[in-house]
Amino acid sequence: MTIRYPFSAVVGHDDLKLALLLNAVSPAVGGVLVRGEKGTAKSTVVRSLAALLPRVPVVAGCRFSCDPAAPDPSCPDGPHESGLSPQTRPARLVELPVGASEDRVAGSLDLERALTEGVKAFEPGLLAAAHRGVLYVDEVNLLHDHLVDLLLDAAAMGVAHVEREGVSVRHAARFLLVGTMNPEEGELRPQLLDRFGLAVEVRASRDPAERAEVVRRRLAFDADPAGFTAAYAGGERDLARRIAAARERLPGVALPDAALRGITAVCAAFDVEGMRADLVMARTAVALAAWEGRDEVTSGDVRTAARLALPHRRRRDPFDDPLDDRGHGLDEERLEQALSEADDGPHDDGPDDGPGGGGGSGGGDPTDAPPGEGGGTGGQAPASPTAPYRTRLLAPEAVGRGGPAGRRGRTTGESGRTVGARPPAGRLRRLNLPATLAAAAPHQRGRGRSGSGLVLRREDLREAVREGRESNLVLFCVDASGSMAARARMRAVKGAVLSLLLDAYQRRDKVGLVTFRGEEATVALPPTSSVELASDRLARLATGGRTPLAAGLRRAERVLAAERLRDPRRRPLLVVVTDGRHTAGPDPVVTARRLAGVASVVVDCEHGPVRLGLAGRLAAALGGTPIRLEELAADHLAAVVRDVRRVA
Repeated sequence: MTIRYPFSAVVGHDDLKLALLLNAVSPAVGGVLVRGEKGTAKSTVVRSLAALLPRVPVVAGCRFSCDPAAPDPSCPDGPHESGLSPQTRPARLVELPVGASEDRVAGSLDLERALTEGVKAFEPGLLAAAHRGVLYVDEVNLLHDHLVDLLLDAAAMGVAHVEREGVSVRHAARFLLVGTMNPEEGELRPQLLDRFGLAVEVRASRDPAERAEVVRRRLAFDADPAGFTAAYAGGERDLARRIAAARERLPGVALPDAALRGITAVCAAFDVEGMRADLVMARTAVALAAWEGRDEVTSGDVRTAARLALPHRRRRDPFDDPLDDRGHGLDEERLEQALSEADDGPHDDGPDDGPGGGGGSGGGDPTDAPPGEGGGTGGQAPASPTAPYRTRLLAPEAVGRGGPAGRRGRTTGESGRTVGARPPAGRLRRLNLPATLAAAAPHQRGRGRSGSGLVLRREDLREAVREGRESNLVLFCVDASGSMAARARMRAVKGAVLSLLLDAYQRRDKVGLVTFRGEEATVALPPTSSVELASDRLARLATGGRTPLAAGLRRAERVLAAERLRDPRRRPLLVVVTDGRHTAGPDPVVTARRLAGVASVVVDCEHGPVRLGLAGRLAAALGGTPIRLEELAADHLAAVVRDVRRVA
């Protein structure tokens, strides 16, 4: 039996512990997203919560943990008789692996038995196992989008649906959803971020005494887990009793009109989208009052609820950090002003944006250079990129085989549209019913068929071949030499790369950044899922010096070779951003030919009335596609299509 670190032994992390406890009191709050750097005990705290939850009464033998007092009428193991003697078991903490399949999460029908034996057999998934417990997703930001959507929908509705070839199964799936993530490995999409009720930032303490106590307790636990846990057993029992008491008190907690006005005023003041934030704040405030042993929500409960429920909902741009440097993300003065105005009652005057409310990015043409900035090639401050725009889809032309799910290159796998059928290599997973019937039809007479039934055998079964979209590694190789360093031009180049980064973010790609200038090439950012880091490194990219184009390609080749060993299923796309000139090192064409097997695009940044076409020759050596910088925007492609149609 695994002995988990006691919840009451955790040092610090007060916001995280409070958020978890409030969700334990009221799972309707909507779960917790825990953001933090590696090594901050995020997983340790989450895993220790399950021991505090009250034991769960279940129907004996039910694989879906039905409550004997109110069994699920749609339970696949039902119907259950009323008045059954309940059994109790500890609340479960179910962990969802990042690489789990959809069938593993939602459950699956055994279609082979259904067709050959006439048995409607359902294998429960992780959502069923987590019912009335905790579902924990470590590195939730790395989970495939369709799985995130699946579990968040189940968490919101309390029901899981499984649809397979016209057969539908549903079962209850109510659980406390907890996700942990390291922001350096990539953020969640804003719309998914909003689906988590509360979000907290976890950081290691900078107090030496507190850090020493963390180390002291951890060493003691590792040396004697049972003895260490026994020393905190009293604190664990007290927390468990307090959770149970708060759950009993919860239905009787009142939410006064004044507190509700404060909640809605705060949500309006911070301009959050939709009504989910208002509901989450209300539920959090009620749970907090119950946790504190009160029968009515106070303004202090509303204030605490706002700090837990709103920071991650203020994000507007994909490159915005959901939380500020302190891990809060809320303007305290603005929060207090909203609560004060709510206490004073409604006013006729509209909201005051305050001084500088219309500031931010500034006005003017984004391609104009800021006043006072000159050209130059060496020692100049990095040029800021122009505003991002929607780009054309750059993707490998060949079809991949089972790469990680995404939205860029085409791939065959378990998701996407059906493009064919084949006999299953092992266990049948995705039945293609028409192909199965077509395979069985010619043999019915030979099998002695009589009556209306269809005689099926194992060799008749066909599984669907599906084509979908995959996530790729987009490696940018950016020329930062003097020939690219004209201020307005470099701003346009950075704006183009920033736009491609935004496209990579939306398509769930990994990205890497190699730059070359002077005499060498540098890996500005190793391959990562955090396009925010790539955006930051791009903004600080300095320019000037000679053009070691071959060195840039050699560095890109080494990065791709290392990444191929680390993540062999993910296909790379090399995007070289250059004018094609080289003034240092060997001829880049030789190096380019060694990369000819890699899908590549060369963004040609050459400008002026006389063009040498060097970038085009580089693309030919790479076996890739050349594209002019000004042709990168999606609206440019649409304009070309319109012009062709107009001429036709």
